[in-house]
Amino acid sequence: MQVLQTLLSVSHLLLRRAIGALLASFGCLLAPVSPALATPYQQTLKLQGVTFKVTATGEGSTQQLTVRAERDGKTLALEEQKLDSTVVGAEVEDLNGDGLPELFIYGQSAGSGSYGSVWAWSVSRRGSLLPIHLGAMSSRDSSGYRGHDKFAVVETNLVRRFPIYLPGDSNARPRGGTRQVSYKLVPGEAMWQLKPVSSTQY
Repeated sequence: MQVLQTLLSVSHLLLRRAIGALLASFGCLLAPVSPALATPYQQTLKLQGVTFKVTATGEGSTQQLTVRAERDGKTLALEEQKLDSTVVGAEVEDLNGDGLPELFIYGQSAGSGSYGSVWAWSVSRRGSLLPIHLGAMSSRDSSGYRGHDKFAVVETNLVRRFPIYLPGDSNARPRGGTRQVSYKLVPGEAMWQLKPVSSTQY
């Protein structure tokens, strides 16, 4: 009888230890990830001898954007910016053919509208990053606009596409087709400008 009680006590102790180890393992699996360690977006782009390292960290629709421009492994410029949108893509191109690349970063806001944003820079001959301003659409081109826009570089233009909403349309069912607005990179008074130059509808 005493031997049986001893065996039961040992078995109970081993069972308790096994359960404790199992719970500890599950606790590690379910532990929350620190927002500071999360990296929702990271991309490296290269053109004309310049390397752009783009990183957007943070959770939800608020992110910290970091852009580092390098040449031959040496940092040319560093830009840091807080965004109220989520970075969804980036491209590099030389739209004006001056031998100096431009960086385009695309973002999307939270909510039903998913409004698109563009942050852009041009590399100067001294190696600094010069901001590029996105010009406003005309009243005709912005008619029926409610967000859901996408940006992309097409040949020598930046192109913006979005659905057209008619009066009475729900957010999920735009009935007006799609509009495409093309922007040309031109010099402005204080900075480079992406100027709307044409639009098509289909």
